[in-house]
Amino acid sequence: MSSLKKASRQVLAVLLIVAAAGLFYGAGVGTGLHVARSVSLASIQPTAMLTATPVPVQPTATETETPTPLPAPTATPTVPPTVPPTVPPTPVQAPDNGFEIFWEAWNLLQNQFYGELPTEEELPYAAIEGVVGATGDPYTAFLDPVRAEIISTDLSGSFEGIGATVRIRPDGKLEIVQPLPDHPAIEAGLKPKDIVLRVDDVEIEGMTIYEAIALIRGPAGTPVQLLIQREDVEEPFEVEIWRARIDMPVVEAEMREDGIAYLKLNDFGQTATREVRDSLRELLAEDPVGLVFDLRGNGGGYLSSAVEVASQFVDQGTILIERFRDETERVYDAESGGLATEIPLVVLVDGGTASASEIVAGAIQDTERGILIGTKTLGKGSVQLVNTLSDGSQLRVTTARWFTPNDRAIHGTGLEPDLEVEVTDEDLEADLDPQLEQAISILLEGK
Repeated sequence: MSSLKKASRQVLAVLLIVAAAGLFYGAGVGTGLHVARSVSLASIQPTAMLTATPVPVQPTATETETPTPLPAPTATPTVPPTVPPTVPPTPVQAPDNGFEIFWEAWNLLQNQFYGELPTEEELPYAAIEGVVGATGDPYTAFLDPVRAEIISTDLSGSFEGIGATVRIRPDGKLEIVQPLPDHPAIEAGLKPKDIVLRVDDVEIEGMTIYEAIALIRGPAGTPVQLLIQREDVEEPFEVEIWRARIDMPVVEAEMREDGIAYLKLNDFGQTATREVRDSLRELLAEDPVGLVFDLRGNGGGYLSSAVEVASQFVDQGTILIERFRDETERVYDAESGGLATEIPLVVLVDGGTASASEIVAGAIQDTERGILIGTKTLGKGSVQLVNTLSDGSQLRVTTARWFTPNDRAIHGTGLEPDLEVEVTDEDLEADLDPQLEQAISILLEGK
């Protein structure tokens, strides 16, 4: 018991640090690579890719329930305090003096709870997750070392899972944003806007996006059961999906016979800028009449990569505005040396276009450098600072929100395309892409 109390008190010290960090960083959106890579990376990932190992969502979180209230005390003080406190309570006190209520509750749990409580090893993680969960921000999250390793594969271009991008809706439910072509999710029949209610036997409503993803991911060749709610189906139904290795090239490029260059960027990882520039050099060497830049299904990545990629198309002016909780802001301007700043340009977007992708699309739209075709983007206008802790766990903190050059807020809203074009189930079954066809038609008409 004494060892557990000692460990618990150490945990509380950690909680104080976490709470202080939360107060310092505040609500908002993370920054770019402002912190040394050896300490942390700032990312603006809005959606997460479902892959093989524990899914891109926290693996061990459980649905919260309202506890049954304890019986009221049988006796209450008959005389109220005669002297009110003259000094306001200290916001944060030392663990031995400021967390009596924690020990009180913990002792009651140990004495009364019918079930398993966190072990001495699990208690620090459980306590930190509780503090972080109290922020109410689905993108501010604590990941234990196992889940942190799983999520860290998102920008590697290769992982194991079902092959879909997801998001947490405002009501706390996990929604399929886009199943990836030729991957297990779409082959199993998942569709955009499907709601995942349960992963195997775990209810996931209320989890962070990282917790949910970590559950869905797993080793290639293993099955996962998803309970799906679909808007045009009366009752939820189960879908079994066999996980596979998902290999996503960062860039896909093609010079079409009609003279249109096509460039698709799948994420904003550390190699995105280099691969975009290399592909643009090859495409522009063939003197195309126009360029289609495809950001559909691109869930984001690093803020620095977003600025660098946007600068390949926008030669001057603002790329984005980053605004912090104290109303201070940082303006990111276009970097010089862009390769495709004059060629006629169309950008393809959809509900899977998020975060870093929205930064680039918003900059191109606001500067009138090109037009957006497709459907409304996800609307994730926040950036997370990724802090790697000493044991390999991660604390992801939303530190700011970003705005387009014209000061448009994207968080929770998304970007409206200049020309809305839907892709129907019939189009998918017939292997048609009306959004790409419309882009090509516009570029050819203007040549």
